Amino acid sequence: MKLNQSISHLELISHSPEQTQRLGVGIGELASPGDIYLLVGTLGTGKTCLTQGIAWGLGIEEYAFSPTFVIVREHYGRLPLYHIDLYRLDHIEEIADLGLDDYLYGNGVCVVEWAEKGLSVLPIEYLLIQISYLSDTERSFQLKANGKRYLEILGQVSNLSLNSRKGLK
Repeated sequence: MKLNQSISHLELISHSPEQTQRLGVGIGELASPGDIYLLVGTLGTGKTCLTQGIAWGLGIEEYAFSPTFVIVREHYGRLPLYHIDLYRLDHIEEIADLGLDDYLYGNGVCVVEWAEKGLSVLPIEYLLIQISYLSDTERSFQLKANGKRYLEILGQVSNLSLNSRKGLK
C-alpha cells in the first residue's frame, strides 16, 4: 500500500483484496468499545471485504457477509461487531427510525456500509473510510478522522505493514 498522510486524513492504495483485508485486520486489532467506522463507496469497491478484515482483527471466525437484506448483522469476538448496511434505505427518516442507537452508542464496534445515506443522523465522531475503484485489483482508501479517538487510530493505521500475511485467514 502507498501512503499519504496529513493530521486528520490518511490515503492508502490497496493492490489486492488481501491487502484490503489486512487493512481491516489492522483496524479491527486497534478497535475499542464504541468505535464507529463509516464506509462509503460504490458497489464492488470492497466495503464488505474491508469489514471481513475488521471482523478477523476482532477475533471473529465467521465470515462477515453484507447485511443488505437484514440491515444489521451481529458478530461476536473480542468485541461485538455490528455490521450495518444502509444500501436498501432511501430516506433519512427510514434510517432515523431504525433504532440503531443501542448499536451506535453501545460497547461494540459499528461498521456502517453506505454511511453517506445516514450521515445526518449518525454520531458526530467516527472514522470515515471512503473507498474508490482504481482498477480490477486496486482501490484507494481515504480515511478521515472526526474526533480525537479517530485521530489516534489514523496515527496507528499509518504504521501498519499491510504487505505481511499476519492476521490473514
